[in-house]
Amino acid sequence: MSLNRKKRRMFIVLLLFTFLYTGIITRLAWIQVVDTHSFSPHKVNLVERSVAQRREKIVLDTGRGMIYDRRGVPLTGEEQTGLAIFPLVRYSLDDNEKIDKLGQVLGITKEETRLLLSSVKHAGFWKNRDGSIISLRQDQARQIQELNISGVMPLPVTTRYPKDMLAHHLIGYIGQNAKLIQEKYQDDLESGLLHPSSKVGVAGLERSFQPFLAGVGEKSVSYFVDGRGNPLNGLDVRLKEAENSFYPLTLVTTLDARVQKQLEDAFDASPIKKGAAVVLDVETRDVLAMVSRPDFDPARPDPTTDAWKNRAIKQAVPGSIFKIVVAAAALEEGLVKPDDHFTCHGKLGKYGFSCWKEEGHGNLTFEQAFAESCNIAFAEIAKKVGPEKLQYYAVKLGLNQQIGWEKMPFYKLGKFQQLDGEDRGRVFAQGVPRHDEGILIQTGIGQRDVQLTPLQAANMAAIIADGGKKQKVRTVQSINYQNGTTFYRFEDRPLDSTDISAETARILRQFMEKVVDDGTAAMLKKLPWKSAGKSGTAQTTVRGMAMNNQWFVGYVPRENPRYAIAVLAEEQPTTGVNHATQLFGSFVSGLAQAEKAATTASEERMR
Repeated sequence: MSLNRKKRRMFIVLLLFTFLYTGIITRLAWIQVVDTHSFSPHKVNLVERSVAQRREKIVLDTGRGMIYDRRGVPLTGEEQTGLAIFPLVRYSLDDNEKIDKLGQVLGITKEETRLLLSSVKHAGFWKNRDGSIISLRQDQARQIQELNISGVMPLPVTTRYPKDMLAHHLIGYIGQNAKLIQEKYQDDLESGLLHPSSKVGVAGLERSFQPFLAGVGEKSVSYFVDGRGNPLNGLDVRLKEAENSFYPLTLVTTLDARVQKQLEDAFDASPIKKGAAVVLDVETRDVLAMVSRPDFDPARPDPTTDAWKNRAIKQAVPGSIFKIVVAAAALEEGLVKPDDHFTCHGKLGKYGFSCWKEEGHGNLTFEQAFAESCNIAFAEIAKKVGPEKLQYYAVKLGLNQQIGWEKMPFYKLGKFQQLDGEDRGRVFAQGVPRHDEGILIQTGIGQRDVQLTPLQAANMAAIIADGGKKQKVRTVQSINYQNGTTFYRFEDRPLDSTDISAETARILRQFMEKVVDDGTAAMLKKLPWKSAGKSGTAQTTVRGMAMNNQWFVGYVPRENPRYAIAVLAEEQPTTGVNHATQLFGSFVSGLAQAEKAATTASEERMR
């Protein structure tokens, strides 16, 4: 190879390297000088990213919208004063006098104080072992402020889910869920409003109302560090918050915090470990209280269990409370009169079908059969009614459908439902030969494939107590702007046009009164308010063991119904007291006493 050819080849290689180097330098200059704020197709702001890498921050408030009860009592977002500790406190550890005084103010030893401050690697609040922020008293906050220790300061912080929070399951929780964001909020993801790591509503109202509750920016304090994590001198702690008099939006629910607390206390005092209860306003169909058990902590939910699921809107086998549907169909169609007679010998004679009372009820009227919950009589009535009418009257009483408030379309959301994850329930399973007599009589006593939710059961009682009137059940009254003005009000919406007649509703009320006066719920006769209702027991199998679902559904006061109530106690022993009926009684007693005390206090204030 000649010398000239070698020189030419070296020249070409050097020229290529020069072009490559020039290209790299030009690209770097473009990124660092020209296009720093919108680099890459995703419009990544390199300046902000660079600053973020050097910043440590504490979030004081996520900026998410608050949730209130019907009287304005906050159900989320409790503000407290916490002790914020930044790593720059390491430069104050030599000031023994101040550190000792801090320990005295906090009520901890010198050793504990020094350990607390020296172990801080990232900015955060002083917390309990369970991860909850320790709240400072006003005098503690003032004394700590006066100590003026660099890196230690009392700051107001909002806890989304306080320890004494009510209605965990209805409100739900927020969390990181990249899959949910990808599926439901693709537009927000592409616009940058959400990131795969953003916290969004995962369950309950937090999920249903995510587009409205999402805030416009968090409130935080931050400081800046160098590459080794040491504080940058001269840069003080800085406060950042979004200023907007309209956002975030807030929710005003239909819940009554006092009734909710009463129901939760009654439930927790009972032996029921798994189940649900619902209280509706008879006139408006507003949810006043809703409880589900087992309970869960929305601040630290465990997605590996189903404790976070709201059992009040999940379907279960209803047992004898479904006899209300059978009775309504028979009365409305004129197939059976209240004083028609039936004979119960304890067994039907085929299909192995029997009454809960082994020796039978003997001769009894339709009204008595309802009060005593006679299986034999209702098997005969179900045969007269037939499967089509059973299905039809189940719908008339608000079953076999979602009954929570919904609208289509609703803003840009398409179909909107207040109750995310609400089950429809059913009467017959798909493909089952419903005309088969054995299937029909089992269905007539609320067994076989019948399913309904506690919310539907409470609504069924409300329909009867309200003379047959049907409408959608609300859990949220309105969405409001931050300044209190209304963004959207959820007005009453009819459920559908298939009501039962006022006369049938009147007879059913009479039947339900007799259940308490002379029937299976006689334990409720001495309540402060006269009640009416229907008890039920459904046979189920849990992990191969025979168990019962116990139900009670009814309304109070009897003369002027205000509250429709349904209680479900799941996985109960096959013998013993009906704990659902018992819980209904204890709740009503407590509610009546609380209202009497409130009335007395109000009258005394008026004097």
